[in-house]
Amino acid sequence: MSSEATSIQESRPVTPPMASPKSPSSPESLHLPTTKFRQRSPSPMRDFLIPSPLPTRRNRTNSASVRAAEGPVFNGVCKCFSRSKGHGFITPSDGGNDIFVHISDVEGEYVPVEGDEVTYKVCAIPPKHEKVQAVEVNITHLKPGSKHETWGGHVITS
Repeated sequence: MSSEATSIQESRPVTPPMASPKSPSSPESLHLPTTKFRQRSPSPMRDFLIPSPLPTRRNRTNSASVRAAEGPVFNGVCKCFSRSKGHGFITPSDGGNDIFVHISDVEGEYVPVEGDEVTYKVCAIPPKHEKVQAVEVNITHLKPGSKHETWGGHVITS
């Protein structure tokens, strides 16, 4: 029986004595357990900057830019424009449907607001080229009595 008792004692796990509890503010309790980190393959995007959350300018193909530059200049009034969404609409002064305008197509230092008079050219929107959008949009007259924001974020009251 003594041989059985020793085999049972040997098979039981040995528990270490209980450590004295440490206060949460003691420096020893603030250390995280060390773990072995695995090597990861380098990210292909490692050396690139994080893009801005605000929409920025985009590039148009040369043929679309040439067609837009050769077209006539139209007048209209800014119906609405959302800098955070990156687009808005222009109401043509000669009537007709509202025309889409993208943030990248606005020239000058001010963000357009409702009521600003603008000049623009039109360019066909892919893929079917059935609809048009305003390009080379310039604000000709700021709406009086409204606050205008520059692209840099400064607010100016006109």
